[in-house]
Amino acid sequence: MSDQMLATFRSRQQSAGTEKVYHTQCPFCSMQCKKKVLEEKQGGRLRYRTIGVDNPTTKGRLCVKGKNAYQHAVHPERITTPLIKVDGEFQKAGWDEALDLIAKNFRALQEAHGKDAVSLYGGGSLTNEEAYLLGKLARVGFGTKYVDYNGRFCMSSAASAGTKTFGLDRGFTNHIDQIPDAKCIILAGTNVAECQPTFVPYLEEARQNGSFLIVIDPRDTDTAAMADLHLKVKPGQDKQLALLMEHYMVQHGLQDDAFCREQTAGYDDLLARLADVNPKKDAAETGLRLEDIEEAAYRFASAPTGMILTARGIEQQVDGHDTVRHFLHLLLLTGKIGKYACGYGAVTGQANGQGGREHGQKADQLPGYRSIENPEHRRWIADVWGIQESDLPGKGVSAYEMMERMDEGEIQALLLIGSNPVVSNPNANLVHRAFSSVSFMVAAEMFMTESAAYADVILPTSSYLEDEGTLTNVEGRVTLREASRELPGESRHDWQIMMAVAEVMGKGEFFSYSTAEDIFNELRLASRGGKADYYGITYDRIRRQSGVFWPCPSEDADESETLFTDSFATEDGRAHFLTEPTAEEGAKETVDAAYPLYLTTGRTMSHYLTGEQTRRSFRLAAREFESYVTVHPDTARDYGVRSGELVTLTSRRGTAVLRCVVSGDVRRDTLFAPMHWGGRQNINRLIDSTLDPACRMPGFKRAAVFLKTARPEA
Repeated sequence: MSDQMLATFRSRQQSAGTEKVYHTQCPFCSMQCKKKVLEEKQGGRLRYRTIGVDNPTTKGRLCVKGKNAYQHAVHPERITTPLIKVDGEFQKAGWDEALDLIAKNFRALQEAHGKDAVSLYGGGSLTNEEAYLLGKLARVGFGTKYVDYNGRFCMSSAASAGTKTFGLDRGFTNHIDQIPDAKCIILAGTNVAECQPTFVPYLEEARQNGSFLIVIDPRDTDTAAMADLHLKVKPGQDKQLALLMEHYMVQHGLQDDAFCREQTAGYDDLLARLADVNPKKDAAETGLRLEDIEEAAYRFASAPTGMILTARGIEQQVDGHDTVRHFLHLLLLTGKIGKYACGYGAVTGQANGQGGREHGQKADQLPGYRSIENPEHRRWIADVWGIQESDLPGKGVSAYEMMERMDEGEIQALLLIGSNPVVSNPNANLVHRAFSSVSFMVAAEMFMTESAAYADVILPTSSYLEDEGTLTNVEGRVTLREASRELPGESRHDWQIMMAVAEVMGKGEFFSYSTAEDIFNELRLASRGGKADYYGITYDRIRRQSGVFWPCPSEDADESETLFTDSFATEDGRAHFLTEPTAEEGAKETVDAAYPLYLTTGRTMSHYLTGEQTRRSFRLAAREFESYVTVHPDTARDYGVRSGELVTLTSRRGTAVLRCVVSGDVRRDTLFAPMHWGGRQNINRLIDSTLDPACRMPGFKRAAVFLKTARPEA
């Protein structure tokens, strides 16, 4: 054996036993892939490997983000001690000093301006326990009505549509493993090949089983490349497309009339409305051939089984609620709901986009998907929390509207946990003004994000490798993320931070927990009897079954493979058609001579949300280190821009400077840009602040813009 080989062998012997294994799950998309991260010390350096772990949803699969997620958790830029801003610069501080400053300012502002002077803003990546605690902290710790979260921009259209149509909002109405037996699948506004790659094998298996795959997207994506029929719709015309499909089904007698009359409400009113559809005229507005729309309708209606999956493409519209409801109409008209391999799936974007909205961090909701405006619901939660129902504040406003209240001076303070609104909100210039105008701001963060930079105090929080808790995945399956890595420096878990804030605000008696499981057990009780009933779910049961579906009213309750097999969760037991639009026609921004192109936004394979975590992975950052805008070759020629150069996009709200990528993947009238970057690359500077009247969703997927070559800075 050579000297070098001997040295290597001895080194391995010496390092034997130094390997640590962290059992966890990916912190990014809603697939929540299970994995283990192996930490090994070699030659004085720590090295990491990630291995997928078998589980019911993703079978041990991982995507490139999941494989590299550990890199942000061990990144040297992590904030590991409290920071206080002094004369515009952050200085390290102790926890006692930071918490005393927080209590002093929050109390003073509430005394001067009332309890609603303080606001709380959460995120769809918080665990169920932390989302629950954020809502409780707002209502009990501060007594404020102003609480909401970034999931408002993710799932609110699908959530409100599912609630109004079916009486219940759960990610999937049936288990994900039924997809391979669906003979026709519509993917409306979702690019799962890039955004949820571990979902794709279900679609591949369905195709092998003879399924006809329809993809609705204004771009030629990797998902669209799988399709048997790609409907390259004009941005914002998805509702019109669904109406045309409904019209065709009814005109050709393809609907299940018996099902509609026995199990739905509003059927005759819908038929009357569909009679007004003008196929040729309306098809022209979608930018599609009428023949392709009719084929899509025929394929779905005539298939023995079928599913419709939606995501942000159709949901992030100022009529997103109505649009999703019309796609749900396709299920109701054909009777493809409440049956095996027939149903709906809202492909959630954030890690806990589903659970994050169920337990109280949304302005109008209390735990268990209860309504904050329902007296009975209020009494139940008040009893669980040990307070008077009259002490619970009322309904607040949506996430973006909170920014407006800050800009107007009504909200004077903010506690921000798990979100980066400066980049993720529409009309980002207003968010800048809002954060600049508040009197006092606190952020719980791992990194110095664009939003945290505005804070007066930053509290260091834990990563997914350190923070145990439950999350609810894309199916509605409640999973348990184990976490055993030690907290770095003086970091604390988000739930510990909220407990500490409650303590200094004089409300510590309502927030006495020792573990995340303690919080979950209170959540179980708070959700009991609600539509999102977690009462029968325990940590032990999750571990035994590798996840548990809700609703689960008791510990011995069986899990339903398919929702709505007997009736719907509405008061009358029927599914409800939308018969009158809730959004005003013409509310969407239109192009004109000054702003002649449509802009639509989205995600990429390598990054997640505002990129604060994924850009700290050197492998992911190397794949996409800057933002870009995709421009059709004919459009590039018309506007004199070339691939590889910097271009400026301008809307009625602001500008962004991006790298130009010329490609035929987009429509000629449409530009595409990802939403993962801030600063000059922040595409949300261009997005309008008009909100869907039903769910308060902004229209991220359609803005009118102008394109030109970027001028060099002087």
